[in-house]
Amino acid sequence: MFNIINKNKNISNGRTNFYQKGITIMEVLILVAVLGLIVLIVLPQFSKIRENQVLKNAVGDVLSSINKARGQTLSSLDSSEYGVHFQANKVIIFKGTAYSAISPDNEMVNIVTPASISNISLSGGGSDVYFSRLLGAPSKTGTVTISSTSYNRIITISATGVASSN
Repeated sequence: MFNIINKNKNISNGRTNFYQKGITIMEVLILVAVLGLIVLIVLPQFSKIRENQVLKNAVGDVLSSINKARGQTLSSLDSSEYGVHFQANKVIIFKGTAYSAISPDNEMVNIVTPASISNISLSGGGSDVYFSRLLGAPSKTGTVTISSTSYNRIITISATGVASSN
C-alpha cells in the first residue's frame, strides 16, 4: 500500500509541473495585436453610430419644436399665434407672427454638434414659420435640412402644417 501512495504522489507532482507553466511573451504579443486590431475596426463604427444618433436627436428636436408651436397656436395659448425661427445651431419657438430675438417669450432648443441646420428652403424665403390660429396652417411651406459630417435629413413642412422627415 505504501508503494501505491508514492506512485500517486509522483503522478500528482507531474501534473502540478504541467499547470505551473506561465504565459510566454509571444502569447502576450499576439493577444495585444488581436485586441489592437479589434479596437481599430470597432472604434470608427462607434463614432458613426454616435454621429447618426446625434442627427436623429436633432431631427426629433426640430420636429418637436415645430409641432409644439403648431399645437400652442391651435390651442390658442395666450390668444396668440406661435412660430419657429431656424438658426444653424438652434431652433427658437416664438410668440406672435414675427420673430424678435429679445422677446422674453422665446423658447430656445439647441442642436448638439456635429448636427446643424445646413439649409432652410421656405416659400418666400426667410427662416421663420408661424401658424394660423384657426387651422394651424403654416405661413410658409418648405424644407429644413439638418446635416452632420456624414449624414443629412430633410424635414418638410406641408401646407397643412404637418412636419415630417425623410
